[in-house]
Amino acid sequence: MRPPRRFAMNTVGLCALLALLLLASPPARAADDMPIACPQTKATQSKLIRPLARTAARLRAGQPVVIVAIGSSSTAGAGASKAEANYPNRLQALLRARFPHADITVVNRGVNGQDAPEMLKRFDTDVAALKPTLVLWQAGVNALFRENGLARAGDLLHEAIARVRAIDADIVLIDPQYAPRVLGDADSGPMVKLMDDIAREDGVDVYHRFALMRDWHESAGLPFESFLWKDKFHMNDWSYDCFSRDLGRAVTANIDSQQRSADVSPGVSMPVTLSQPAAPDRLLGAMVQP
Repeated sequence: MRPPRRFAMNTVGLCALLALLLLASPPARAADDMPIACPQTKATQSKLIRPLARTAARLRAGQPVVIVAIGSSSTAGAGASKAEANYPNRLQALLRARFPHADITVVNRGVNGQDAPEMLKRFDTDVAALKPTLVLWQAGVNALFRENGLARAGDLLHEAIARVRAIDADIVLIDPQYAPRVLGDADSGPMVKLMDDIAREDGVDVYHRFALMRDWHESAGLPFESFLWKDKFHMNDWSYDCFSRDLGRAVTANIDSQQRSADVSPGVSMPVTLSQPAAPDRLLGAMVQP
């Protein structure tokens, strides 16, 4: 007996119906609703203008490069799903890919809840003892939540820069993350400005994480939920990765600039231990891709 006509559907008709349903439905997003690519915004064009001379020189000589990342929870990796996703580990992977023949190690010395006073107390054991070539000094966040944090920050940053220079290492300061809890503190803007002022006075660079993340939100239109962990304060896997890529791009561009300058100097030659010379533009582009 033939079934009622309204239930009859051949294979072609079923496939057509499924195709229509797929076209009508938006593609599923990841559970954490993270963006796919790292946005290209004005902040990603920022540069580290002070030469990282020691780092460039050691790479050029084929010597090991040790980078110490010291800071608080956003250096330790709070909000990351695994240790490999925190920014020091991501930065190490990116720099090793960029300089495949170099010996580069990024050491994570982030401790939750700390700021400059605690970081200076452990400086000898957590920084100086490692004989770093470059120190990435992330600060300014937890100072916002402490009494007289802004008032004390300037002297502490001057001391940090002096102590890093005393061990003959390069230094880059990293300013606060852009998050609702940070923005809710009236001192957040003055803190970012203070770090710029201190860096300018002492002749070092600040990597502007605050501006980068602000552009994600304001220029690229990303909601906080897409680049912050569930506490709306710490970064997540995506933002750690994109932050690391942009920081890596800035560090690499600084080093490459010095290498190019050295290449045109009489009597100076490039060792084979650095990355292949034909690929810098391609690799630099890869630093800011997901």
